[in-house]
Amino acid sequence: MSGARAWRGRAGLTLAVGAGLAIAYQTGVLHLFLEPARTRLLLLELGPLGYLAFVLAYAALQPFGVPGTIFILVAPLIWPWPVAFALSMAGTMAASVVGFSFARFVARDWVASRIPARFRAYDEALERRGFSTVATLRFLFWMPPLLHAFFGVSRVPFWTHFWGSALGYIPPLLATAYFGERFFEAMRSAPPWVWGALAACVVLILSIIWKIRTFRRRAVARGGSLKAG
Repeated sequence: MSGARAWRGRAGLTLAVGAGLAIAYQTGVLHLFLEPARTRLLLLELGPLGYLAFVLAYAALQPFGVPGTIFILVAPLIWPWPVAFALSMAGTMAASVVGFSFARFVARDWVASRIPARFRAYDEALERRGFSTVATLRFLFWMPPLLHAFFGVSRVPFWTHFWGSALGYIPPLLATAYFGERFFEAMRSAPPWVWGALAACVVLILSIIWKIRTFRRRAVARGGSLKAG
């Protein structure tokens, strides 16, 4: 990419993010985390503009640290599930493109130095099976900003990333949109023992993950000792 094209790309991305933040502030979407009930009424009153405000706020905020799960969990509480799914997909894809583009065109070197090793392990798979690897990682990890950045500094082409991400996002976002409101309603009416069972399951899962990681670390350490010997 030439210097002029790179500069235009950086300027365009900066303006897009700035516009998203400005619209989100003016429409009150930034209050989503403080006053969700008020924001729900505001977005509904805005009609189609509420759709735009939601997507732009999502795209501008999520790549830079605001959890995308907040947006996709709130969407089905505001709109019917088909609308919530469409907006969640639009916002998630827009955020993915912003994060990818920021890493590729704006701050590549700075971002590359901060990519976790667990993502770097997929470099070879991305080069050999880019589309399926992107789709799988999106399905498993959803939309963490560091995954946007990893794809941005990798060699995966933009459109491979775009369509692979779209395919990987569809199952979890569809399930969240369809079951989101039902899930929250069920949780509100759930007896205390359900919460206790859920907490026990979380502790059990975390314990299993910890044991697996400990086993792997020990196996790697033993393998290193054998090679040294």
